[in-house]
Amino acid sequence: MNLFVIGDVHGCFHTFSALLRRWRPATERLVQVGDLVDRGTDSPGVVELARQLQLTNPDGAVFLLGNHDWGLGRHLGPHGPLPEWLGWGGRETLDQYRAHHPAWLGPHAAWLAARPLRWENDHLLISHAGRADTPLPFDPDNPDGVLWRRGPLLPLGKLQVVGHTPTPDGHPRFDGPTQTLYLDTGAYRGQALTGVRLSETGEVLEIISLPTDPRDIS
Repeated sequence: MNLFVIGDVHGCFHTFSALLRRWRPATERLVQVGDLVDRGTDSPGVVELARQLQLTNPDGAVFLLGNHDWGLGRHLGPHGPLPEWLGWGGRETLDQYRAHHPAWLGPHAAWLAARPLRWENDHLLISHAGRADTPLPFDPDNPDGVLWRRGPLLPLGKLQVVGHTPTPDGHPRFDGPTQTLYLDTGAYRGQALTGVRLSETGEVLEIISLPTDPRDIS
């Protein structure tokens, strides 16, 4: 089965909905690289849409954990609060929940906290920030781990697909030496939300970037 991988959404509900219409569920597994929440105008709507897709397509829709999603889950979980998350866009996200969907906040926080850190096969590793040369790369608290890494990644002999680090021009970027495709194309900045079709062996079949819908920009 091919894959359709989507970059960081950051609360951009209308743009996310439009890009999902390009997904082919019968022949593609959907994988989203994390950061569903914060900075856009409708984080609750984005998370509910993702949650429903995952519940109705348990084998065909995978939503990975991003650092902003982790922040929401940590802030509201047993190890919270996490005051710094409020400065990443969390304060506005909480305002959106409280104003429109207060009953969703607890279930959404629990669902986000349970997201996996990666999707992997013999040819692909998909994660939020990418695997670097660091001990315990899949520890969520590791500042160089797959939730947080900024900078060069580790060549793995397979394609890495990541978000987290926005590209400056709204277009995906490929780093040849590490075989990494960066898909955060700055949706919340008013640039674009990007999806890429991949074969199971990591061949790029098509890249689709949609300009951010103006309704999504706070």
